[in-house]
Amino acid sequence: MSASLRGQWAVITGAGSGIGRALAVALAAQGVNLHLVGRRAEALAETAAYAQAAGVSIQPHLADLADDGQLAQFCQFFTGPDRLDILVHSAGVFTMGRIENAPVTELDQQYRVNVRAPYVLTQALLSKLKASRGQVIFINSSAGLAARTQVAAYAASKHALKALADSLREEVNADGIRVLSVYPGRTASPMQAHVQALEGRTYEPERLMQPDDVAASVVNALSLPRTAEVTDLHIRPFHKM
Repeated sequence: MSASLRGQWAVITGAGSGIGRALAVALAAQGVNLHLVGRRAEALAETAAYAQAAGVSIQPHLADLADDGQLAQFCQFFTGPDRLDILVHSAGVFTMGRIENAPVTELDQQYRVNVRAPYVLTQALLSKLKASRGQVIFINSSAGLAARTQVAAYAASKHALKALADSLREEVNADGIRVLSVYPGRTASPMQAHVQALEGRTYEPERLMQPDDVAASVVNALSLPRTAEVTDLHIRPFHKM
């Protein structure tokens, strides 16, 4: 029997689009209240409107997670008694380039958003997750398991995110916290449209995995009874490119 998530509170980064938005809508449908984090006010408002239809409480937070000041300000918001049950790291950035000549600034940017921000947020919110015996979700990438040409910086950041999740799991399982890493393949989203433009491909979202596919799988893992823990979830499009 699935465990109910109704009445819980979740933080979702990267909630303005793609998998982050799909997870917001899917969790709201399960009765989960939401803190939505994103860089673009209009996109956050759209996600909030979609999720609000489920009748849950929603608090949008405008923050660029690459900015230390904004990241610290968001963490400061949670110094009070507010409850937190689910932390979803879905924000991410992507660039392409050969190691030979790719700007190091692009490596730094991907490290800050894809690795450092999840580290800092997890550290700041961990006491609340321990209090609720909560769950942490890292939306990784297939690149976090196997790197290919011209994505060294991105893949390195996602390999590091895997290490962060694996180590965290070993540290906090004893506190009742479950930790899940999700490794999606190509998923229809604004980021994937950007990726395929860089690759010189025609973006055909109908041939890709959909954000709702990923969200449904994650909600299922979150809802499992506490006799089980899904640690790694690999999902790929059925139609191969």
